[in-house]
Amino acid sequence: MIRQPSRHCTVELQAVPARIGHVRRIVSAQLRYWRLDALIDPAALGVTELLANVHRHARPSKQCTVELCVLLDQLTVSVHDEDPRLPRIRAADTWDTCGRGLALIAALSESWGVRPDGSGKVVWFTLPALTTAPEEACTVRGYLEPLPLADTGTAAGPCPGIRGTRVG
Repeated sequence: MIRQPSRHCTVELQAVPARIGHVRRIVSAQLRYWRLDALIDPAALGVTELLANVHRHARPSKQCTVELCVLLDQLTVSVHDEDPRLPRIRAADTWDTCGRGLALIAALSESWGVRPDGSGKVVWFTLPALTTAPEEACTVRGYLEPLPLADTGTAAGPCPGIRGTRVG
């Protein structure tokens, strides 16, 4: 039975540190409204990592769009920016203070990917949006599981317009 087949929310912003906290609060409020409270922490952490990457790496502009999409039993969080360079997981050394963002996205999500989009790109991740058992709503992959370091092929994203290379 499909009660709410899809739900959608977008936020446009400049990815600067002051705005990232604001977007975390918007994501949290939207997920609370959709009664997906168990997904607030992993979704907010994931969107923070993606926006930090836009802030650190995107050129020429920090302008981006955050999109939340619930389709059936899956939440997709995506960030579109205007930089065409595609990110990739890199192996961070023990004492590195950065470089683990995409590995974290891979660990906390069910799947994630990246795809070119117009003059920029979209980076997305998915979480199971089950509403029956909050403690089971988000399965976090263990940090010791091996992570893919290269693209594994093209796969469609779960929400309309979100297609990309499935990485995790």
